[in-house]
Amino acid sequence: MRIGCPKEIKNHEYRVGLTPESARELVDHGHEVWIETQAGAGIGAADAQYVTAGAKVVDRPEVIFAECEMVVKVKEPQAVERARLREGQILYTYLHLAPDPEQTKELLASGVTGIAYETVTGAGGTLPLLKPMSQVAGRMSVQAGATALEKAQGGRGVLLGGVPGVMPGKVAVIGGGVVGFNAAQMAAGLGADVTILDRSPEVLERVGTHFESRAKTRFSNVANLYESVCEADLVIGAVLIPGAAAPKLVSRDMLKDMQKGAVLVDVAIDQGGCFETSRPTTHADPTYVVDDIVHYCVANMPGAVARTSTYALNNVTLPHALRIAQLGWKEALRSDPHLAEGLNVHAGEVTYEAVAKELGYTYRPVADLLG
Repeated sequence: MRIGCPKEIKNHEYRVGLTPESARELVDHGHEVWIETQAGAGIGAADAQYVTAGAKVVDRPEVIFAECEMVVKVKEPQAVERARLREGQILYTYLHLAPDPEQTKELLASGVTGIAYETVTGAGGTLPLLKPMSQVAGRMSVQAGATALEKAQGGRGVLLGGVPGVMPGKVAVIGGGVVGFNAAQMAAGLGADVTILDRSPEVLERVGTHFESRAKTRFSNVANLYESVCEADLVIGAVLIPGAAAPKLVSRDMLKDMQKGAVLVDVAIDQGGCFETSRPTTHADPTYVVDDIVHYCVANMPGAVARTSTYALNNVTLPHALRIAQLGWKEALRSDPHLAEGLNVHAGEVTYEAVAKELGYTYRPVADLLG
């Protein structure tokens, strides 16, 4: 199979879909790999490294979209990229379609076969292709929140860890999954006063056992959520419903009762965000203020630590890319039900139920396509 990897063009997105090592692995299995020039510059991978790995470096992304059977990316295709996609082509990347009707419409019009990293499952209902980026984003959320809390950035002027004789900052983490767990690890490590909220007793028991006295756990009902958010200096939104839009857990009305200069970091922004006042921002302009509350809603947080993120991502995406290249998308999905969960769109139809329900499309089960 001829596999192409264009340079990412989203604002301050420095990751790349294939590392030189991943390109080498695909080439060694008999496939062609085409890389856009400078695609790996953001992780310190020069064109020469891809050439040494056996890949072909091309000057323009148009060539990759026109001639490659599978396109491997990191972020969802931007408008100019969507216009280049075509029927019969495989797109393997993060898509996050539920909160993005425009992207969904254009992908359906292209006829492309879109396999989304974020909905590929693993044993026990895990999301193994989302997990490494959730780990990165969870850890980064506390770094970003700590910076946003500085007075010069519009925050309350609170140091999360405090100092001797001064109380530490309070951090409320909404959601005890991968993002929330990693956010809590970082916040607790800084010495903050951490509360983790979740609705699952099993999750609360797991994180409570892990953190012991370093973090508190609290069942996430309306009253407990309100109290924790209003007391917090930093709130981390770490809620995920696989493939679907995130629920809006913090309303605008709640902002007036929060501490002025408190910070909301919405890690769920890729799926529409879990705060009513959230809107996507970029690394170039990461924050804005609503009702005296600082919002940090960067939609590609891991892109800021591109090298770490790219290698962590390739570790989990490469095995499926190899399977698709070896078998073709249909046989690869037929032989691996977990990978089949990644198919979101195909030949103008929505094949992921949560996306179809959220955006009002007719749902076409993947099983119908695989026969």
